Amino acid sequence: MRRRTAAQRVREARDRITSTSGTRPAFDHELLRQYAQTRISASLVIMLLAAANGLLFSLWIEPYNAAAWATGVFALHLIIVRSCKTYLAETPTPASARKWQRRFILLDLFYGLAWAAILVQPANNDIISNTLLMVVMLLVVAMSSMVAASLPMAAFAATVPVTSAIALTFTLRGSLDAYILALLAVAAEGYFSLLAHRLHSTTFTTLEARAEKDALIGELEQAKAISDEARFRAEAANISKSRFLAQMSHELRTPLNAILGFSEVMKSEIFGAHSVAVYKDYSSDIHNSGVHLLNLINEILDLSRIEAGRYELNEEAVSITHVVSDCHHLLKLRASSRDITIHEVFEQDMPRVWADERATRQIVLNLLSNSIKFTPRGGEIWLKAGWTASGGQYLSCKDNGTGIPEDEIPIVLASFGQGSNSIKSAEQGAGLGLPIAKSLIDMHGGTLTLKSKLRIGTEVIVTFPPERVMSALAPVEELAPTLQPEWPEDSSGNRQRARNTPIMNAGTGL
Repeated sequence: MRRRTAAQRVREARDRITSTSGTRPAFDHELLRQYAQTRISASLVIMLLAAANGLLFSLWIEPYNAAAWATGVFALHLIIVRSCKTYLAETPTPASARKWQRRFILLDLFYGLAWAAILVQPANNDIISNTLLMVVMLLVVAMSSMVAASLPMAAFAATVPVTSAIALTFTLRGSLDAYILALLAVAAEGYFSLLAHRLHSTTFTTLEARAEKDALIGELEQAKAISDEARFRAEAANISKSRFLAQMSHELRTPLNAILGFSEVMKSEIFGAHSVAVYKDYSSDIHNSGVHLLNLINEILDLSRIEAGRYELNEEAVSITHVVSDCHHLLKLRASSRDITIHEVFEQDMPRVWADERATRQIVLNLLSNSIKFTPRGGEIWLKAGWTASGGQYLSCKDNGTGIPEDEIPIVLASFGQGSNSIKSAEQGAGLGLPIAKSLIDMHGGTLTLKSKLRIGTEVIVTFPPERVMSALAPVEELAPTLQPEWPEDSSGNRQRARNTPIMNAGTGL
């Protein structure tokens, strides 16, 4: 943020130095562009105003003079419009901005002098004439201020001659009413100048906000490009890592098999008792550590194959209740050693689902192992299976263990993520049980939902989509038996069937 602020200040200082108006060069061009567009769009109204005033002032001065004045104003206005169109067609540069600013200010000065020339013409010193002059002056000043608000110096150059001519005309008449009208003219000039300045400030603020928005969008796009590149590199590195681990399956398991086999032989004392009794304990420790390491490697390899896209589902008809019951039976001894009671709540007559039995079994084992690990002695675990509201099937594993804080739920669902309770636990794992289960159920098109409250318990719900539920098939209707055809008798009196005539099996149609 500090670097960004410093860079912005340096950029603004450089822009003020290179700009004639003390703003960014881009703002100068934008203000000139708005000025030119406003002049072009208001050209018809200005020409109508000049024509109406030429007709009106022909009542006080010679019609030829009024016509000549109107023609001159038209010609000057057409020059301004042509200059505006030329500017809009050019490619803006810092040098051209300064040139066009001077040109527009000079043209507006001539435009204001042209209006002042008609207003200083001799007229009757009565209320109607004075009122008419004030109305014309106010119209010209108001329109010039609004049209040239994007370029304050041009608005000032266009309105000051008109106001000065009116004020001077009323002042030379020497009456009190004329003095009051002269003061009103000067006050109107001040008011419209202030209004033009406010409009210019509003326009400039809008341009600054748009420039800041564009700069922010540019920074966001740059940051997004950098983050996308970093994400692509991270994904490529992750895929490379997953492929490497998936290919190292044989190299990692082969030495472990030897370690497990020989350590089991040594701890079982198959070839005789150890001369030192402590060697048996060491062999048991080696075997248990090898088993733990093998399970950890299997989990890492499974996750790597899933992330690398090399895990293929071997789908078949699977009974969820049967799989959950088998997993309960496998881990029942482990739960009993911790005085944990496991309850089964299954809905009856549930059809099979089209899934990978090994993956489904691994999901249940991971969930049940976590519940046993983080449930204190004397706790309870509920295994449920049933129907979802959408017609799918679900399995749930709920315990009354320590629970997980809500802010740590995304952590435990990430690969190698462990909550604070897991870190404090004596039975720490690799943090891959839930991520593997989630990845496997995602491959089936299902969902894994984790609900937990601290010191209350945890429930993990796995759902299979309705399209994987195998509905019962309609019974096959047996075909009615067909009559045997009558075959012609041969010369010996036996009936024979015609050649090439197929034999129909009654009831099957084969």
